[in-house]
Amino acid sequence: MTTARIGRLSVIVPVYNERFLVRELLQRVLAAQPAEVAELEVIVVDDCSSDGTRVILEATAAAHPETIRLLSHTRNQGKSAALQTGIAAASGDVILFQDADLEYDPRDYGRLLRPFLEEGADVVYGSRYLPWDRRQVPGFRHTLGNRALTALSNLFTDLALTDMETCYKAFRAPLLKSIPIRSRGFAIEPEITAKVARRGCRIFEVPINYLGRTYQEGKKIGLQDAWQALATIVRFWVLDDLYREDEFGSHQLHQLDRQGRLVRWLAEALTPRVGDRVLEVGGGVGQATARLLPRQRYLLTERNPVYLDYLRNFAIGKPYLEVLPLDPDLPAGWEPLAATFDTVICLRHLALSNDPDALLARLQACLEPGGTLLLQVPHAAVRASQLDAATAQRRWSAGELRDLLQRHGFEAVQTWELNRLSTPLWRLAARAGRSRLSTLELKLINLLLATGRGLDAHCPWPGCALLAAARRPAS
Repeated sequence: MTTARIGRLSVIVPVYNERFLVRELLQRVLAAQPAEVAELEVIVVDDCSSDGTRVILEATAAAHPETIRLLSHTRNQGKSAALQTGIAAASGDVILFQDADLEYDPRDYGRLLRPFLEEGADVVYGSRYLPWDRRQVPGFRHTLGNRALTALSNLFTDLALTDMETCYKAFRAPLLKSIPIRSRGFAIEPEITAKVARRGCRIFEVPINYLGRTYQEGKKIGLQDAWQALATIVRFWVLDDLYREDEFGSHQLHQLDRQGRLVRWLAEALTPRVGDRVLEVGGGVGQATARLLPRQRYLLTERNPVYLDYLRNFAIGKPYLEVLPLDPDLPAGWEPLAATFDTVICLRHLALSNDPDALLARLQACLEPGGTLLLQVPHAAVRASQLDAATAQRRWSAGELRDLLQRHGFEAVQTWELNRLSTPLWRLAARAGRSRLSTLELKLINLLLATGRGLDAHCPWPGCALLAAARRPAS
């Protein structure tokens, strides 16, 4: 048994008209007491039950005030809304979904939690169909429907799940809280699956016990829910809706991180100038990093806690890759990095910084004498607009950037433009007063870069990005 433990587990129980089963279910949740958890929090969300369930919930919550929180909806809104209410209220390190009937066994909590402690999981699904020493034989038609929906979900997400529709889903809390949930009812299952897949999360499955009930016994999911699930699978394959709005602008920054062709092009441009001991400031979700590895040592810093969780898991199995929480605009934490690296890469944060001069001084201090600084900034020739809200506080011309670097003592400064093909789309969106590019426009940019990248240098207009390479003096 592992000695590590999860500080607090939040179990969210959405409830609607379950007066015959919910008391027993809550008693089983309280009795589970998994050794992997230091503290248990049970959040029960009554979705406007009308059969007397509310009375039972109030009595059970009153008997266990230290563990059970009871929340209520004034009208019935469906499973998705109840789960969202619970997610917003949860204070645990891991959040787990639990249906209010007795189909799923809380004694499986330990099995669901161990991948977080032992494998660095972001998400764990409890599968009713993985090999197990025993299980109750389920209905054929219901199983066939579940497996068909799982297969369709896998086709669009490129996962190999065995049970997408399972109730038992557990998540690192910061990850789940950062995901916008749009679906109603049971469509939350394929929506969340699509989003954690597209965000590149580490997803695990474990076998669980399952005691299915019949429609005569109160089972609520039906054919209409299956059609909604199918529509949801397609919808969130098309839409790019992976992050809630936050102070870091994650919902906009991830659009840039997901421009795969542009990131590949950028990495190819940088690779000949990248040494063996590298510091990258502001790694995002590691799209560029992945194309610059392996190195003798690669230190990746990030200030966004949502990205940090992803990057720590990305670093598993890469002994040369370290992840460090560090804010480029704060002086704390930089001293141990002084004169340590032969290459420093900053692809985003100079344009985001409140004080570019102070940041450049910190980056220079991290370089050993003769080391190389590699920068990417937005090009001033493509005028500023609302599109810059989360990606840039200012833009630079080539001359301005060279002057800035030379003022800080850098030499052998080279600048070059990149991504002229995107400039017309960027200008059109800016003139329309928009704050972000659409998913269709991003896909079009990727297509242009895939088919016409060789034409980029011949376009008669400036590039969206300006790159610079500069050397710290050897003495």
